[in-house]
Amino acid sequence: MQPPPTAAPLFGISSPGPFFGNKVRAFWQLQILGWVAWLGLRGVSSLANGQSFAFLVPIVVSAITGFSLTLILSVCYRALINQRPILMWSVSFGLASLATALWAFIDAWVIQIVNPSSESGLTGLLLGLVYIDGTSLGAWSALYFAINYFLQLEEQNDRMLRLEAQAASAQLAMLRYQLNPHFLFNTLNSISTLVLLKQAEPANAMLSRLSAFLRYTLANEPTAQVTLAQEVETLKLYLEIEKMRFEDRLRPHFAIDPAVARARLPSLLLQPLVENAIKYAVTPQEEGADITISAQLAGQNVRITVSDTGAGLSAGDTDPTTGTATESTGVGLANIRDRLAQAFGDLQRFDVHAGAEGGFTVTIEFPFQPDGQARIGTQGS
Repeated sequence: MQPPPTAAPLFGISSPGPFFGNKVRAFWQLQILGWVAWLGLRGVSSLANGQSFAFLVPIVVSAITGFSLTLILSVCYRALINQRPILMWSVSFGLASLATALWAFIDAWVIQIVNPSSESGLTGLLLGLVYIDGTSLGAWSALYFAINYFLQLEEQNDRMLRLEAQAASAQLAMLRYQLNPHFLFNTLNSISTLVLLKQAEPANAMLSRLSAFLRYTLANEPTAQVTLAQEVETLKLYLEIEKMRFEDRLRPHFAIDPAVARARLPSLLLQPLVENAIKYAVTPQEEGADITISAQLAGQNVRITVSDTGAGLSAGDTDPTTGTATESTGVGLANIRDRLAQAFGDLQRFDVHAGAEGGFTVTIEFPFQPDGQARIGTQGS
């Protein structure tokens, strides 16, 4: 551990935990407590071996010397710790050896002053003190490098977690933004058609609804989660726009259990499902189709089903190996799979099913994570 010459970060890296939140304070706590413990251990050991209380004076001086030398070493180690290993270890070993020799010489000199009648000569004292002081400095140096390497490892782990979180957020944002161009193209194309047909009032009404829909969706972060109640309200804004195109051919129905109205899910998760149902069930049929959005509890999960009464999928629209929808249903299904995996990992389920006599059903399950916001009841339209 190094001394705090300035208010700069003590270890040169950020803290992984509360204790190292203030690195200057952490250094002085460890440094002072460590040397107080060393002084206490040496003092008790000397008294237990029959030394007089006068012998505590050299021990106190030795503790002060060791404390001061380790402050100097900490500054040197801080400059060396990010150097090449061979340079760092060789120079650190040399500095520790020099400090040990200096410490032992000071200790021997003080002992001879305090106890001039000692039978041990200066050489004998030096040999014994080199071992004691070298062991102490070696332990202090090992602790210094261990703490720093631990902090560096924690910092690398924190950095990796931040990068992974940023990558996940970027991917979620990308998936969310895939939806807007696709929807805008269809809506603006409908508005253009109304304008060409000189139906100004319906075109203006559709523009107003489109504005409300975009204002609602853009108000949320692309990686944010919303309640199921909010998602249903967003769907209603979207369906109001589409009903102006299809009128009575589009017949949406909602069956939302109030118990799951506060469940959280990625925003605009259900809109591509409804869009696909309109594209493949309502558009091809002269009589249109019913689209039903239902949600209820399934154990500890929320189960959401989006189904339609369209013609279903033809043989070319399904994968013969899995029986699931292929790319002909657009980017929406793949987008939803990816967003569910990003949000819930392996705890989610996404199934598609084409009825034998027509119709198409998508079922989503994910953990119920309630939020203290608005509730809605079972609704129909």
